[in-house]
Amino acid sequence: MSPDLLPSTLAQLEWLVAARTENPPKRIGESGVVDRLARELGTGFEIRVADLGDGSINLFARRGAPRILWNFHLDTVPAAQGWDGDPFALRVDGLRAVGLGACDIKGAVAAMLSAVQSTKGDVALLFSTDEEAGKGRCIEEFLGRELPFDGVVVAEPTKGEAVLAHRGIGTASGKFLGRAGHASQASALGDSANHEAVVWAAAALDHARASSTGSSPGELSGLRFNLGRIEGGEKPNVIAAEARVRFGVRPPPGTDPRAAVTAIQALAPHSERVEWVPGFFGPPLPADEGETLAKAGLQLAARLGLPGGPPVDFWTEAALFSARGYPAVVFGPGDIAQAHTRNEWVELEELARVAGTYHRLLT
Repeated sequence: MSPDLLPSTLAQLEWLVAARTENPPKRIGESGVVDRLARELGTGFEIRVADLGDGSINLFARRGAPRILWNFHLDTVPAAQGWDGDPFALRVDGLRAVGLGACDIKGAVAAMLSAVQSTKGDVALLFSTDEEAGKGRCIEEFLGRELPFDGVVVAEPTKGEAVLAHRGIGTASGKFLGRAGHASQASALGDSANHEAVVWAAAALDHARASSTGSSPGELSGLRFNLGRIEGGEKPNVIAAEARVRFGVRPPPGTDPRAAVTAIQALAPHSERVEWVPGFFGPPLPADEGETLAKAGLQLAARLGLPGGPPVDFWTEAALFSARGYPAVVFGPGDIAQAHTRNEWVELEELARVAGTYHRLLT
C-alpha cells in the first residue's frame, strides 16, 4: 500500500505554482523552476539540461536503468482574467488545489516529485517547457537522441485515466487583402478585407458544423475548429485594407491535419486576396492508421496497471513520441475542462491517487 503522499505533493505544488512559467512570455529560465527541480530530485539522478533558447528547456533525469519514460511540461498559459486570488499562490479550497498550472500539469509534476523522493526505484523523467507554445520543439530535440525506452507516459489532465487516442492538430495564419477607401462607396462591401475575412470565417464554421453532424459524444469524428484571432481595419469610415486571422483545426485519427487546414483555407471567397502561412501540425494518437501502435499503447497501459479512459478531443505531445514508433499513453490528474481557465483547480483525491500510482510503479 502506498503511503499518504498528498501533504508532500501539495508542498511541491506550492512552489511549482509560484514559479512564473507562463508561455508566453517564456521566461522559463528566469523563473528558477529548472534549478529548483534539479535540487528536489536530489542525489542518485543523472541530470542533463538542454537550453534550446527562447524559453525552450529540457531537463532529463534518470535514476537506474528504467524502460519507461515519464514526460511532464512545466510551462503554463498566461493567467486568465478574473481570478479570485493570486494565480501564483496555491490555495487548498475544500476538496481542490487552486493555482495556475495546478491542473495543467504541475499537479502531476508535484505528484511525481513526491513519489520520487519516497522511493529508490528506476525512473526516467523528461521535463519540458514549451508545450503550451504548440510547436513541440523540446520533444523534437529530445527525440533526436537514442532513446532506450519501451514506452512513454505523457502527463496531461485525464482524470487519472490512461488515454490511448486523441485528435491531431493543425494551425495556420492568414492575411486577407482589401482596397482602402472611403466607407461611403458602394465598393466597400467587396473591397473590405474585413468583409473577406468574415465571409471566410462563416464558411469555415459551417464546414466544421457539417463535419460533426451525427457524431456521438466521446466519439473522435468530425472536425474541431477554432478561430483564435481576427483583427483588421482602423475605423468605421475607412475600408479595411488588411485583416489577419489565426485558426486551428483538430481532425480525428485517419485525417491528415495538413489536409484539414487546406480544406478550411480553400473556403476563402477569393483565393488571390489572401496569403496563408502554415503553423504547427501534430499527428493524432496513435500516429499510425493501423493497429500496431494502438495495440502497443493498450499493452503499455495494462503493463503499468493504469485504468483505461475514453479518447479525448485535445492534442498532446504523446503523438510526437507515437510518430517515432514509441508506445505512448496520456495519464495525469485533473480535468481538461479546468485547464486554461480562471481559478484553475485539481481535485485533491486525484492528486493523491496519481501520486500513489507513481509510488507503486517506482517501488
